[in-house]
Parts: sequence; C-alpha cells; structure tokens
Amino acid sequence: MSPNIGITTKNLKKSATILATILSNEMTLYVKTRKFHWNISGNSFMELHKLFEDQYRILENNIDEVAERISQLGEKTIGTMKEFIENSTLKESPKEYASQKHMLQELLENHEQLVTEFRDFIPVFETDNHDIGSADFITGLLQQHEKMAWILRRYQV
Repeated sequence: MSPNIGITTKNLKKSATILATILSNEMTLYVKTRKFHWNISGNSFMELHKLFEDQYRILENNIDEVAERISQLGEKTIGTMKEFIENSTLKESPKEYASQKHMLQELLENHEQLVTEFRDFIPVFETDNHDIGSADFITGLLQQHEKMAWILRRYQV
C-alpha cells in the first residue's frame, strides 16, 4: 500500500531514488572506514583504531535509518553490494592499503563530499518533492558528517 502522506507517488519515488544514493554512499563509507579500522598502524594506532570504530558505528546506524526512510516512503530498499557500488558517488580503492595520513585524508574528503551533496539534495526534497520529512532527516545526517569531518580535519597538519 502506497503512503498517503501528502506527497505524490512520483515525488515519493524521486525521494526514494535520492535516498538510495545516500544509502549507497553511507554503505561505501562504512566499508571504507571499517577497512581502515582493520588496517591502521603507526603512531596513534589505538586512538585512530577507536576513532574509526566510533565513526563506522555511526555510519552503521545511518545505513539502517536511511533504509527505513526509503521503506517509509513506500519503496523497496536496495541491499546488495553491486547495487550499492552502482548507486554510490563515493569511490572505493580495492587492493590499496593507504598510509595513516592518506586514510585520514580520504575519509575527510568523503565526508565533505557527502555534506556537499546533502546540501544539494535538501532543496530538492523540500521544493521539488514536497518531502519535508526527508529534508529534515538528511539535515540531521549532514550535521553528523560535518562533525565527523571536523574530527578528521583536526588530524591534518
């Protein structure tokens, strides 16, 4: 049954499509952060190991929340790695094992990219799709990514 929440079926689908991209990016960043957590070494090993763990736990929660938002809009949620890779704007680095400095830089750039994309998505949710709930939801995610980016930025010298 389609939701009757004051948003047209067409706009619900458009919102869900954007949310699928967001979900894919959250999943890509989660996997990347987890990989870095497993492979961090050098000075500040334990501190960064714990930082990456804290961040991937936040991302893990975000993944579930975004998937549930898609479902709330009456759409099916993608769920395979192939679908996530196809829908993600973030890029992976398979078979590459970055230095500590590069890990921090890559994660920072990814969080900043998501913040920028969210800023573009919010007006589409609000104005084009009349989906204030998703706009508000994504604003909360934007704030989380701003904070994670700020923490990572503090490690840059």
